[in-house]
Amino acid sequence: MQDMKEIYNKYCKIVYKYVFCLTANEDITEEIVQETFLIAVKNINNFRGECKVSTWLCQISKYIWYKRLKKEKLKKDVSLDEIQDELFTEETIEDSFLRKEEKIKLFKKIQNLDENTRNVMYLRIFGDFEYDEIAEIMNRTSNWARVIFFRGKQKLKEEFDK
Repeated sequence: MQDMKEIYNKYCKIVYKYVFCLTANEDITEEIVQETFLIAVKNINNFRGECKVSTWLCQISKYIWYKRLKKEKLKKDVSLDEIQDELFTEETIEDSFLRKEEKIKLFKKIQNLDENTRNVMYLRIFGDFEYDEIAEIMNRTSNWARVIFFRGKQKLKEEFDK
C-alpha cells in the first residue's frame, strides 16, 4: 500500500472538493477532510482495494458528513452568504435579493432530486469536477455521470418552467 503521505497529497484536493459540495462550508469541510484521513490512517489495513482509493476516501467522508448531520440534527440548508460570488460589487439591493431568491429556488429543486442525481449536480456545478472525476468519486463511468447530469438538468428545467 502507498505511503499515507503520498495518498494525502494525491487525494486531499479531490476529497476536499467532494466534501465542500456536501457541506458548502469551508470550516466543516476542513474538519471532515481531516477526520477522513485520520480514519483512513487507522483503517488502511482494512482497505481491500475493491475500489479506487479516492472512492474509498470519499465514502469515508460521506459517512462522516451523514453521521454529523444525524448527530447534530442539521438540515442541509446551504447558507447563500457562504457561497455567493462577490463578482458584482455595484449591484443594487433588489438585484442581490433576486439573485439570492433564484439560488434558493435552485438549491431547493436540486434537493428534491434523487441522491445520485443530486450528488452529480453538486459535484459538477458547485464542485467544478470533470465527468471523469465524478465517475471516479461515484465509482461509475464518465458516460454515466454525463447522462445523470443531463437528465438532472432536464428535470430542473422542467421544474423551472412550471
